[in-house]
Amino acid sequence: MTAAIHATGLVKAFGDHTVLAGVDLTARRGHVTALLGSNGAGKTTTLNILTTAMRADGGTALVAGHDVATDRREVRRAIAVTGQAATVDGLLTAAENLELIGRLRGLSRAAARAKAAELVAASGLEDAARRQVSTYSGGMRRRLDLALSMVTPAQVVFLDEPTTGLDTRARNALWGQVRGLARDGAAVLLTTQYLEEADALADQVHVLHQGRVVATGTPRQLKERIGAAEVVVMTDGGVELAREATDGSADGVRRALDALEARGAVAAGARIDVRRPTLDDAFLALTEEAA
Repeated sequence: MTAAIHATGLVKAFGDHTVLAGVDLTARRGHVTALLGSNGAGKTTTLNILTTAMRADGGTALVAGHDVATDRREVRRAIAVTGQAATVDGLLTAAENLELIGRLRGLSRAAARAKAAELVAASGLEDAARRQVSTYSGGMRRRLDLALSMVTPAQVVFLDEPTTGLDTRARNALWGQVRGLARDGAAVLLTTQYLEEADALADQVHVLHQGRVVATGTPRQLKERIGAAEVVVMTDGGVELAREATDGSADGVRRALDALEARGAVAAGARIDVRRPTLDDAFLALTEEAA
């Protein structure tokens, strides 16, 4: 399948400070791709280049088959963007915001109204549909902001840290919308500082560090790169007594326990825990290795 985003060797510097030093990444339609990195790693700069908001100093990028440097108008027609700050009009209701975008994108008045009603319901905003957006919570505004990306079909959707500052309930609601975008066939490129968010949503992860992508793979592949799961024996007070590697399956855990028991490591009353590497563990290990 042809990639909806294909970037090679992207370079960007601001004065003497190089932000991107040769970024390569791809994203496919129907998938969520996460771009992970610490503050200042270049995530937003990468998105700005791919969405034509900024020109790269070097490298090439195709979005929906169009060159971001020479086919900027066609790129913009094919994408939707949700930035770090909600861009909704606080003086309008949710439906009015959605209808406005629909009309700007060429929908008839009736079609824009129908699409707005559909998206208000899908975003869980029906109870607040008649209120001005200025009265909405941060989570409600972000859900509406993402709904604006769905008014007309986009081949590629860019989400720049969309859940920053949201509580757990609002974040889970937004995750549902993101999954829906991919399920409907869009390529979703998501930047986030929340590793559990990438683990929950992403089919593919790119780890960005010091201006380069230093690792790429599924969340599971990245976690497996830093080691297997382990069966850990502890006292009631949490003091570790012994550990044994396992593949994490039921049979694998049983074999690890048998090995621990054979060594006499499992005393009466001991606590048994199965520990698996998290994406946080993988991110820290991979960026430290790159450094």
